[in-house]
Amino acid sequence: MHFSNDFPFLYDYFNSAIKKGTVPNSILFFGKDFNAQYEIALEIARRLNCKTDGSENCECLNCKWIKEGTHPAILTISRKDNKPADDESKTVISVKQANLIKSNLSTTSEFHRVFILCDRDNDGNIAPVNRLNFQEEASNALLKITEEGKNVTFIFITENKEDVLQTILSRSQAFFVPSKSDYDYNFSIIDGVFTNYRNILRADAFDTAEQLQNLSQKHSDLEIINSIQNYILFCLKSNPNDRTYIKDLEVTEDAKNQLRLGINSAGIYENICLKLIK
Repeated sequence: MHFSNDFPFLYDYFNSAIKKGTVPNSILFFGKDFNAQYEIALEIARRLNCKTDGSENCECLNCKWIKEGTHPAILTISRKDNKPADDESKTVISVKQANLIKSNLSTTSEFHRVFILCDRDNDGNIAPVNRLNFQEEASNALLKITEEGKNVTFIFITENKEDVLQTILSRSQAFFVPSKSDYDYNFSIIDGVFTNYRNILRADAFDTAEQLQNLSQKHSDLEIINSIQNYILFCLKSNPNDRTYIKDLEVTEDAKNQLRLGINSAGIYENICLKLIK
């Protein structure tokens, strides 16, 4: 992965934060490309511990360890990774693992410690944490230490921000990670209604919301919102340095969560248009 080329908006933010020493104690990545999230997490960990200038081809001992997956201060925590010997849990990140992290932090370290919390599928591939595999008891056991401690960073790999407890989310800085793999950018449903939304007049926002609502006569609300999201992802791919598209994507994620909560779709479309049509 070429961090600066693939994710310039995230690279700029974290490059600046690392230089200033302002990297958040708790980071939450969300999106559908879990491998990309994990690679970014490792790259942040590497840069935080690099003994030279942080360049991608650095061969210092810390960088070598992280690239080899053997660094003692960079731990992946999942239902399959870093389980204590007496931990019999098979399907969740456990309280015993939370206690393992606490024990790890009770000793001083010369490194910047990074804990990457994720899941793995049956083939060992990176998967996101959610409320089934990272349950309330284990989440609560980590609450205090996710916002305290010097030279410690927690990174959560998720699909949607709301897949972790609100108490974790409120303590984390959340970043959308677009997919760098092939993606179906099909937005034909909204073509002619919401495409080129940045050129729609603010005065026409409510009319546009009504047109989106009318589309629900032929398509589900989720299909319409996904189509809006696909269009924004398409715009982001063409304009990778335009960070405002990231904020626009967060609006569509919030819209999908509102839909799950049963909020009236007309209100959801009005909210989307009022936030995205400037």
